[in-house]
Amino acid sequence: MKIAVVPVGVVILSLAGCSTLPTSGPTVAQVFDQAVTNGQRHFILVDVNSQVVSTLLAQPSEDFHTRFQAYGKPPPPKIGIGDSVAVTIWEAAAGGLFGAQPSTGAATTGIATGATGTTIPEQVVGADGAISVPFAGRVPVAGRTPLQVQEEIERRLAGKAIEPQAIVTVPKSVTNAVTVSGEVVNGARVPLSVGGDRLLDVIAAAGGAKAPVYMTFVRLSRHGVTATIPMDKLVSDPAENIYAWPGDVLTLVQEPQTFSVFGATAQNSEVPFGAEHITLAEALAKAGGLQDLRADPQGIFLFRFEPPAVVDALKAPPLAIGPNGTSPVVYRLNMKEAKSYFYAERFPIEDKDVIYVANAPLTELQKVFTLINTVTGPVISGVVVSRSVNSGH
Repeated sequence: MKIAVVPVGVVILSLAGCSTLPTSGPTVAQVFDQAVTNGQRHFILVDVNSQVVSTLLAQPSEDFHTRFQAYGKPPPPKIGIGDSVAVTIWEAAAGGLFGAQPSTGAATTGIATGATGTTIPEQVVGADGAISVPFAGRVPVAGRTPLQVQEEIERRLAGKAIEPQAIVTVPKSVTNAVTVSGEVVNGARVPLSVGGDRLLDVIAAAGGAKAPVYMTFVRLSRHGVTATIPMDKLVSDPAENIYAWPGDVLTLVQEPQTFSVFGATAQNSEVPFGAEHITLAEALAKAGGLQDLRADPQGIFLFRFEPPAVVDALKAPPLAIGPNGTSPVVYRLNMKEAKSYFYAERFPIEDKDVIYVANAPLTELQKVFTLINTVTGPVISGVVVSRSVNSGH
C-alpha cells in the first residue's frame, strides 16, 4: 500500500493548485475579486436591497405620452401635393358658364330651382401645389383646407359665372395619412379623419396586429423623433394612445423579450418572458430554480448594461464603457436571507438580461475528490488484487 501513497499524494497536491477544474462559472468570491483588478474597475457590483429595487422601479420607461407631449389633437387636415381633389360648381341659374356645359360623366345635381351643378374630374395636386379649374386657371390648393379652396374658386369665378358656389372634397389623401407597416400587420396607408384618430384606431384600420400583444412593440416615428413601447402598454394605458398626426410612421415589430440563464440552475438557456414584465423570482422559476446540490444561494448574479441615469440613481461611479455610454452592472442577491425573496419578487427583469447562479464552494471540493478517485481508484484496486494474489501463494 505504500506504493499507492505516493501517486495519491501527488494527485492531491496537483489538484489543490489547479485552477482549471471544470466549472460553469466563477464562484462568489471570484466575482467580487474580478470587479477590480490591477487597480482597474471592470464592472459595478451592487448588492440588491430594498433601496436598489425601489430605485430601479422608479426609473421612467420610454413612452409616447412624454416623448410627444408637444403634440395634441392635430389641426384640421389640409390639402397637400399628391392628394386627389374633386370640385363641384353650382350656378344660381341655367345658361351660365357651367350650367350650359354638358356633364363630363358626373351626375348633375340640382340643389334649388334653376340651379345646376357640374363636377370637374378628380385631379391630383401637382408639384406646383395647384389644380386647374375652368375659367379660374391654376388654383393653389396645397397647404389650404377644402373650405379655403372653395372660397378661392368662388372669388375667381365671381363676375364670370352666375352667383357661383363650389364644394371641394379630397377623395384620396396621401399627406393626411399615417403609414402602418411591420411584420405583424398588413401594411397600409391609413387616411386620417377630420375628427382625429388615435394610434389604436389607425392600427385597427390597418387590420390589427397578428402577433400576441406581449410580443409586439409599436415604433412611432414623427418629425425626426422615434420612440418604441410595448403594445401591451399602448393597450393598457389610455394616456399612451395619443392622436396620430399626418406623416406618422407606425411600425409593429414582433420582438420576443428573453433573458439568459447560466450556472447552477435546472435549465441553462435563453428563456422567453411570456409576458410584458417579469421579476427575478419569476425568471429563476422559469429556469427551474436553483439546484440543491450545486447552487450557492449567496451567489445569484444579474448582469446588465445600465444607462447613466440609473448608475447615477444607484450612486455608483459610472464606467461608460458599454454601448451608448452605458456601464456594466452586476447585481448580487443573497438568497440565504429570507428578505431577499421579497426583493426578488419585485426586482424587474429587462430584455437580454443575463442571470448567473454560482456553484457552492463544496461543489468544487467534490470535483476534486471525484477526480482523485478517478485517478487513484484503478491503482488502489490493482494493489488490492496484487496483495490478494500474493497472499494466495
